[in-house]
Amino acid sequence: MTKTKRKYDLFTNKALFYLIVPIVIESALSMSMGFIDGIMVTHAASDAFLAVDPNAGDHFVTAITDVDQISSLLIQLFAAFGVGGAVITSQHLGGGRTDDANKSAKQLVVIMLLSALVISGLCLGLNPYIISLFFGNLDSHTHGYAVTYFYITACSFPFLAVFNSCAALLRAQRKSMNTMLSGIISFFLNIGFNALFIFVLKLGIAGVGLGTLLARVFPACFTLYLMTRKTNVVRIKIFEKFRFDGAQLKKILKLGVPSGIENCFFQLGKILVLVFIQVEIYNVFIGVNADGTEIYTNFQASANSVAYNVNTISSMVGSGINTAMLTVIGQAVGAGDVGQIKYYIKKMLLISYACNCVCVAVTFGVASFLLNSYNISEEARAVAWNCLILCLSFQFVTYPLSFGMPAVLKASSDVKYVMIVAVVSMVLMRVGLCYILTCDWAGARLGAIGLWIGMVSDWVVRSAFFGGRVLSGRWKKSAGLSDAPEGGNAEPVPACAEAAVTDGAEESGNMQLDAEYGAVLEHSGENGEADGGCAESGDGFKD
Repeated sequence: MTKTKRKYDLFTNKALFYLIVPIVIESALSMSMGFIDGIMVTHAASDAFLAVDPNAGDHFVTAITDVDQISSLLIQLFAAFGVGGAVITSQHLGGGRTDDANKSAKQLVVIMLLSALVISGLCLGLNPYIISLFFGNLDSHTHGYAVTYFYITACSFPFLAVFNSCAALLRAQRKSMNTMLSGIISFFLNIGFNALFIFVLKLGIAGVGLGTLLARVFPACFTLYLMTRKTNVVRIKIFEKFRFDGAQLKKILKLGVPSGIENCFFQLGKILVLVFIQVEIYNVFIGVNADGTEIYTNFQASANSVAYNVNTISSMVGSGINTAMLTVIGQAVGAGDVGQIKYYIKKMLLISYACNCVCVAVTFGVASFLLNSYNISEEARAVAWNCLILCLSFQFVTYPLSFGMPAVLKASSDVKYVMIVAVVSMVLMRVGLCYILTCDWAGARLGAIGLWIGMVSDWVVRSAFFGGRVLSGRWKKSAGLSDAPEGGNAEPVPACAEAAVTDGAEESGNMQLDAEYGAVLEHSGENGEADGGCAESGDGFKD
């Protein structure tokens, strides 16, 4: 008897396009801010700075990259809690509990704002000590630049918290086009303010910090304003009396804490390895100041910072696709159709590999031009090129598996496995191997290239474990689908995403599509399960 293939249309090609593209655009703009900041700041070294520090360009870019790593640690935490709060709000909306949705939304914004104010205050008060703790071996010039930059950017943390929470809540209402618009405006504001403060007012690294701060203020205020509008299903009443709701906070923390722990551990590992190439053995003597003091620079740290910024191009699209995977696979899991889940895993993985191939090729093609656009030493530029060649050679194969498959497993509720593998691989490969390849006592002293060898080794390990987990089918147990039939439920799920992309429909000027969580709210029942019907089945991965 011939097996009949049924067409899966939970997410049509059109729905996937409108789901992925806005996320990719917002992700690309966000990731490219640091890249553009890096290029502009290397040209920020005016004669006044060069008279004191002949290698100010190298030191500027190292200081910004180091501080941004610390800031990213906090941003990851804000984002994790933002997603947790938005998921809870979405569940309330799906169950028709609008009042609870509004309560959870305000709980999220307030708790994130208060937390960010405390964190910002601690960073401002302990600024020099935090820089010394993470990057104690920086030369005096770079350390001073890092402290200046951190003082200014730490003031932006409350605005980041407000933006992350409000943006997540807007996406939960299928208004992700608003957050993308906010990201676009913020991107160009950042470039404009940088140009003003760096090239006109000659403020050096302080100008970059001010540009970053002001570019973060706008999206926070804009998204908060959007959340107060009366036309929203979920809105925040700023002047309404507020009281902490323990039950709502517990739900938000239950989802946000595990993801936050994983993200923070991963970011801490990235910060720690930077210390390995900022030790004294990599400081190179380059001359003597007019007052007789010796001048040192660290080509390895500068090269790593520049290579890191350039390499963001290759992962911009992949990062957006990974976010989309959470929506696509999550809704497929909710439908309870194992065959459908496997189909969309294969489809999203194919899209990821195709886009990753293009991005890697583009990055390789423009890498030389971009490296030359940085005002850094030739020694640093040569090391950065070698790091990029190594990374891009591995990234084509490993990136979709090492970062896309964890998204699949998280969507299947297999979060514990993801957290354990990610942390262990980071400790052993990204930190452990990197330390051996860069430290003095082991004798390798590979510098920045040793750091990147550890990074790609981490990708290989993650690819093997996460890819193997998906192929094994063990994720079905975490998803509660161990005994689910291959053909799906007796009552199939409608094409929710297709229904969301209605031609000509507008909602406050936006397409009816939630780019992060999917358009399932209107079709969900009391428990968030979809009603109605849509056809599917097919092959998939072997169990």
